[in-house]
Amino acid sequence: MSWIKVINSDEAEGQLKRLYKKVTGPNNNVDNILAVHSLRPHSLVGHMSLYKNVLHNSNNTLPKWYLETAGVYVSYLNECSYCVEHHFAGLKRLLNNDTLANSIFKGIKNNNFNDSLEEKFIKGLEYAKQLTLNHNSITEAVIINLRASGFTDGEILELNQVTSYFNYVNRTVLGLGVSLDGDVIGLSPNNSDDPDNWSHS
Repeated sequence: MSWIKVINSDEAEGQLKRLYKKVTGPNNNVDNILAVHSLRPHSLVGHMSLYKNVLHNSNNTLPKWYLETAGVYVSYLNECSYCVEHHFAGLKRLLNNDTLANSIFKGIKNNNFNDSLEEKFIKGLEYAKQLTLNHNSITEAVIINLRASGFTDGEILELNQVTSYFNYVNRTVLGLGVSLDGDVIGLSPNNSDDPDNWSHS
């Protein structure tokens, strides 16, 4: 499941055992991206707090499906198949429209979203791409252009944080060899009203 030692849920004790109970999904499954933190449970706390508040918080105003789309796109750009598979499954579930989901994924692969997304959302994904692949080229003009496309400053912050989070998690996965072995694809902490509820379903 990774290139470093992982303590599984049957062996977990103390803080790690308590944290695993908070993130356990069906059949006592703990996603490998979370279990890879097992040697340093405090970093799992940081990861989950960031993940829940950046992507699954009811105070966000951008649609959750769009934030997931940005995450899938960033993960694809970073060649992180683990996150692409997990979050595309989540995207499909949120959209409940396989035709649209597949059209968006085709756009991700072809770097062309004209057939699936409105102009505002396309401009946002261009920002996510620039922040991922060419971050030092971003200037205030990029932010001004996002405003002109219809983003509020709060939405720009949301997009920035989701993009930054996925760059972090992609590097966690790729840098530690986290695999999909044994994972249940597409689970997420869906209670957006409670930032402390990390249960996966």
